[in-house]
Amino acid sequence: MDLQSIPAIADGLRKVENTITRLGGSSALPAINEAAERVIHAGGKRLRPALTLATALAFGKKPDRRVITAAACVELIHAGSLVHDDLMDGATQRRGIPTLNADLGHSKALVIGDFMLARAGLAALTAVSRPVAEVLAATTVELAEGQFLETADLFNRERTQESALRSITGKTAALFRASCTVAAICARAEAQDRARMAAYGERFGLIFQILDDLLDLAAPAGSMGKPTGHDLEQGVYTLPVLRTRAKNPQLLDGDVPAILARLNRAEIVEDTLAYCRDLADQAASALPAFREPGIAASLRGLPHSYIDQVAEMTRRPALRKAI
Repeated sequence: MDLQSIPAIADGLRKVENTITRLGGSSALPAINEAAERVIHAGGKRLRPALTLATALAFGKKPDRRVITAAACVELIHAGSLVHDDLMDGATQRRGIPTLNADLGHSKALVIGDFMLARAGLAALTAVSRPVAEVLAATTVELAEGQFLETADLFNRERTQESALRSITGKTAALFRASCTVAAICARAEAQDRARMAAYGERFGLIFQILDDLLDLAAPAGSMGKPTGHDLEQGVYTLPVLRTRAKNPQLLDGDVPAILARLNRAEIVEDTLAYCRDLADQAASALPAFREPGIAASLRGLPHSYIDQVAEMTRRPALRKAI
């Protein structure tokens, strides 16, 4: 199920794209604008702003200027965080093009990421509302904390599943949660309905990150734009790995090819998909009663649809070729 196939969302995303471009190009320094534009237009699913638009529509709120700006701010925060991720990982490419840190150096990439995060916060405060700005500011704090937790556990073979969940809740799920929450605020939804949308967004965000981590291990070699087992090479022991280790304490012994071979035998795909389907059921159950049943059905089915897409990807020859 693709939210972008819904005409009102597709039209809203075109407006969001224009707003992101305007915000990303608003520096007094042309070099910052040029670099930010590279990141903004490097591709991406635009899933987070689509969630913002869908939530507003489900509550009966047409995507007006405030909703469009809130959605653009969410995506700009995401883009800025990717600049920082690439910097921390020492990545040289993202989506097939050189990263800012590879082209401009670490120092310039750092401040460009900072600019994008700050610009999103300023736009939320001045062009949307203080409550929306507060949500996005708190979310940016969570992004930093989640990333810090992951960094603190690099190459830690004693990392717990609880620690991994805390990390991905902060670094990924928090922004999905915010995508839904800011729309509920713009739509003047009741407090309990805002909380329900927050729960939905957070669970979908967890699914998104957990499946991304699974694909790092199980997707066909090269299909993710990075080598299979990249997270393992970086010392990031993700939730799918940690769940498998709970049944196989010796899982992380040896080099990456040996670990991948054990994972292939351990039915990691089936276990992770089942775990995510449970989260998808929780997400669907969290949704409030909406004024627009069609959009509500799309939101309800979205997590399971995404899981099905990933399941199809993992059915292709993956781990055996990768090792």
